[in-house]
Amino acid sequence: MSYLESLRVFVRVIELGSITAGGRDLRLSPAVASNRIKDLENRFGVRLLNRTTRKLTPTEIGRAFYDHAQRVIETLDEAEAVVSSFSGKPQGVVRLTAPLGVGRRLIAPLIPSFCAENPGIDIRLRLSDRSVNIVEDGIDLAFFLGEPADSSLKWRKIADCPRLLVAAPDYLAAHGTPQKPDDLQQHNCLLLRYPRSPEYFWVLQTEDGPLKMMVSGRFDTDDGDVLTEWALSGQGIANRPAYEVAEHLKAGRLIEILPENRPPPAQFGCLTPHRRLQDPKVRMFADVAVRELKKLF
Repeated sequence: MSYLESLRVFVRVIELGSITAGGRDLRLSPAVASNRIKDLENRFGVRLLNRTTRKLTPTEIGRAFYDHAQRVIETLDEAEAVVSSFSGKPQGVVRLTAPLGVGRRLIAPLIPSFCAENPGIDIRLRLSDRSVNIVEDGIDLAFFLGEPADSSLKWRKIADCPRLLVAAPDYLAAHGTPQKPDDLQQHNCLLLRYPRSPEYFWVLQTEDGPLKMMVSGRFDTDDGDVLTEWALSGQGIANRPAYEVAEHLKAGRLIEILPENRPPPAQFGCLTPHRRLQDPKVRMFADVAVRELKKLF
């Protein structure tokens, strides 16, 4: 078993780019993860990784070994899933990812009760508003807002998620309330952006169909919750999912603007690699999440 564990560590180290990250993902200290790699290198008498103070890369032999080791781990996981489907007691780890706001408000609350009902299953939830490579990062289930771009992934729609343009009363009192989409060009639009992201735009619904609006602003961030906080503090106009600002609208802390020209709803659903569809524990969590989340929309 220790050899298989070492294989798993090696695969995750290559996929995540560092011994520290690979070990953390498997709940191992950097020292233990490093020793797992050394065990493999000692076993074969070859160097699998080139290590420098700044970078870790596989050697030519290490890259070839990774390709085969990855298939071994996938085959083992699939075999365990088959056994679990017959035993009726799924076991193992389910790796989830979600945008920050979705994960905090919608996904995280589902996990404690699911794990209590399924004591053999552990959940690892990773939250990020940045783009995630589901296959390379070894994700079992990704919750997603928007249009999935990768057709090789299985998409399961949960609901359409309305989006709203919102601003604080103080901001609107100081800068005026936009009356038509073109007015947004005179306002500080709070932007969700990432490194190397394309030119920024919002899409609004009009009588003539979707309108692509080029917008700009003095602030941008890769964290959606920060946008909401900026909007609440009167810094500008934000484009946010309705569920994230519903309480603020109800309390009057935010006001919806251009209600006749709302952004199109974002699709909310979950993505999974096709090869993981038959894994009972992944399917079980997906079923629970879809059932419970549909109640909220």
